[in-house]
Amino acid sequence: MSAEPDRADPAAANQAPPLENYNLYSSDLALSAGVEQHGASWAVESLKSFGEVAGTAQVIALGQAANRHPPELRSHDRYGNRRDVVEFHPAYHELMTLGCSVGVHSSPWAKPRPVARAAMYLLFGQVENGTQCPLTMTFAATPVLARHAGEVSTIGESWLPRIHARCYDRRFLPVEAKSGATIGMGMTEKQGGSDVRSNRTQATPLGMRGAGRAYRIDGHKWFFSAPMCDAFLILAQAPSGLSCFFLPRFLPEGNVNAIQLQRLKEKLGNRSNASAEVEFHGATAWLLGDEGRGVSVILEMVNYTRLDCAIGSAALMRQALAQAVHHARHRMAFGRRLAEHALMKNVLADLALESEAATAIVLRLARAYDSEDARELALRRLLTPAAKFWICKRIAAFAQEAMEVLGGNGYVEESILPRIYREAPLNSIWEGSGNVMCLDLLRAVGRDPEAVATLEFAMAPARGRDPRLDAFAKRLTDDFASAQENEAGARRLAGRLVLALQAALLIEHAPSNVAEAFCDSRLAGADGRVFGALDVASVCDPIIERAAPAQ
Repeated sequence: MSAEPDRADPAAANQAPPLENYNLYSSDLALSAGVEQHGASWAVESLKSFGEVAGTAQVIALGQAANRHPPELRSHDRYGNRRDVVEFHPAYHELMTLGCSVGVHSSPWAKPRPVARAAMYLLFGQVENGTQCPLTMTFAATPVLARHAGEVSTIGESWLPRIHARCYDRRFLPVEAKSGATIGMGMTEKQGGSDVRSNRTQATPLGMRGAGRAYRIDGHKWFFSAPMCDAFLILAQAPSGLSCFFLPRFLPEGNVNAIQLQRLKEKLGNRSNASAEVEFHGATAWLLGDEGRGVSVILEMVNYTRLDCAIGSAALMRQALAQAVHHARHRMAFGRRLAEHALMKNVLADLALESEAATAIVLRLARAYDSEDARELALRRLLTPAAKFWICKRIAAFAQEAMEVLGGNGYVEESILPRIYREAPLNSIWEGSGNVMCLDLLRAVGRDPEAVATLEFAMAPARGRDPRLDAFAKRLTDDFASAQENEAGARRLAGRLVLALQAALLIEHAPSNVAEAFCDSRLAGADGRVFGALDVASVCDPIIERAAPAQ
């Protein structure tokens, strides 16, 4: 009888070991270089420290557990009384605690530091994305609340100090009894979706009208993300039109507000996070700003959440890339490691280019959020919708290609790649789908007579250093000039804008082989290209080496 093979021998099994217990920050050369380039070197030690924690087997396991055990709605207690609470797996709460402890939800507002916070978000997003939703909304709501704190006294007295605290308090209590607070939002309704001006939820004054006054809220929200947040910014129709309101879970008297959770959505991905359908039956909320100005008030929050959509998708790219390179460097096939085969090298190098370019553009965009310079503000208006559109679109194909590198091992639920693949469409849909982003870009171009000058300002450090970029940029400025007459071409315009700025950033900051390969493969008009179609003359090995997750 022959001896049974040693099933514990990884060499015999020809399986890659788990990618864990490595530093997510130190092994990401593109991210660490970008942090230095955009003025956030002061944060390197904290990023290294968090990167070490985020890459541990224990934290990676929390992400898996939080998604395997989705939240559950408890609408009533056993006596039939309404509860309207959502219960989460302990792993979710541990991840929320981790995210709040490093200020993902609040750090830029104590002192403006968007680039360092974006880098931290890029690390956290590689571990788990469901918890990113309440952390993002809290981050994004803070400047709106601060702007209107003079209208509602409790915002400055009770809410902002607890939002700024690096503490996660899961308890369902009035904010005054808590050590930390999170903020959500509710905009879309079943009849309107992105067309929020068709909202029907009614806001009736409870006495005098105006900013900071209390209103009765009656209606619904079709998507109400992270319903266990402590308060929400919502849109509702006041007597003078669509308005923005601050809606807490508890009223000042300590009783629960009339927010009724009807059910939780059964979603494709983002399983750890609860998204609810909600009804308001005489809830109380406080008006922020003037009646009829709700869209302009909440748009500030929306712009920050769109920034995070782009950052979150770049984080998913980086983790998918790390998994693919790690697997290919360990797996043997046809007598060699996968990473030694020329065609696989092409795929991995191409994915590495895409990931580095995504990281570069989101850090540059974050830097624009850290300035009141008129040119940076103009760039922010142009680039936020374009980056959100392009990067969030690219992640779906990217995740599929990375999964294919692992083959069947990437398709089973023990791998993180199915979770990344399910997450991929969310950032593209959330906070405005692709068409909405591209229409916003057209509006930004139309409202800014200096749009071409803004584009030239952003690309100036790289102009004249690569003829492919110069020619591409010339065509792009022509596209800007005719943008208002070509709505059907808005997606192409958004993609070309991002590609031009990505190429400029890589030419300015990345190794020459990275910039050369990116310009060669992305600026030739092949917008629909598949990954792994680089020119064979491209130097793949150093590009892959730069992207490899060091252990």
